Amino acid sequence: MLNDFKQKIFSYLSNDVGIDLGTANTLVYLSGKGIVVTEPSVVAVNQKTGQVVAVGTSAKAMLGRTPAHLAAVRPLVEGVISDFEATEEMLAYLINRAQGMSRKMLGPRAVIGVPSGITNVEIRAVKDAARNAGAREVYIVEEPMAAALGIRLPIREAMGSMIVDIGGGTVNIAVLSLGGVVKAKNLRVAGDKLDSDIISYLRSEFKILIGEKTAENVKMAIGSVVEGGGHLEAVVRGRDLITGLPREIIITDSDIREAISQSIDTLVESIREVLETTPPEILSDIMRNGIVLTGGGALLKGLDTLLMQWLKVPVVVADDPLTAVARGTGVILENLEAHRDVFLEYEDDLS
Repeated sequence: MLNDFKQKIFSYLSNDVGIDLGTANTLVYLSGKGIVVTEPSVVAVNQKTGQVVAVGTSAKAMLGRTPAHLAAVRPLVEGVISDFEATEEMLAYLINRAQGMSRKMLGPRAVIGVPSGITNVEIRAVKDAARNAGAREVYIVEEPMAAALGIRLPIREAMGSMIVDIGGGTVNIAVLSLGGVVKAKNLRVAGDKLDSDIISYLRSEFKILIGEKTAENVKMAIGSVVEGGGHLEAVVRGRDLITGLPREIIITDSDIREAISQSIDTLVESIREVLETTPPEILSDIMRNGIVLTGGGALLKGLDTLLMQWLKVPVVVADDPLTAVARGTGVILENLEAHRDVFLEYEDDLS
């Protein structure tokens, strides 16, 4: 009774926030309001003073364009924290933005989505960064579990579900049943790897050097993994590696397919490996209900078709796949007590 009263007081004085802490983008879900912040996971730092000068969209615009004293950095690499201080600053900025929308006095309770299979050290780093950024309580949930809740898969039933969450730094493949993870695999071949594939391909085939942002824009504009969607092409500008001068070329969707083919093969093979080790009863559920794709990579043209051809299993792209994890953190926040079993814990929590 006293505990319920205490929780009511806390809910009156503070917010609950859900955070999809992604390598490419970070989304913030504010309890009662929905997704209120969507920003690229980029921080710009003045190296002379150590001060953060920009976060999110404005910082991403600086990538590859900064003078010597400024550095635009991605504080998360392959789904885990690589720059603790920059992550802390980014979280503080995003939490404060969300908090400012309802002007509560106390720091929020935060549910944060992270890649499956991260280590105790990495879980602790996320918790510490969020607490230092102003969160009162921090709960960690695996992204495939959050994404499944966000798209309302029946994961608590005696029925198998399979989700493939394709982000910027990682691909999370998970088979879920009865509220838990039956089989999972974490893959470092995701959106950022496809961008670097495109950069390498253009360097070797066309002798032109382009930046990460250009590669990402081309991938989104004309990237596809199957033929037959019509001829697509894009103009790419970069530096000629022979003359050192600016140069413009036209590339096609078939160039992009060739560039990313090896990484896509790795993705298909990894999903196949998870299916091969899945119990037969759950496998029959997956064959009936299909594999669900979430995350930004799910929007790559023809990926669902290609996976269906190779895996012989129905594949569907979730509605609004980019926000699935953030919406899942919102579902958890609606009833924190009922979802305590999905939180990740590290040794310090258990002692």
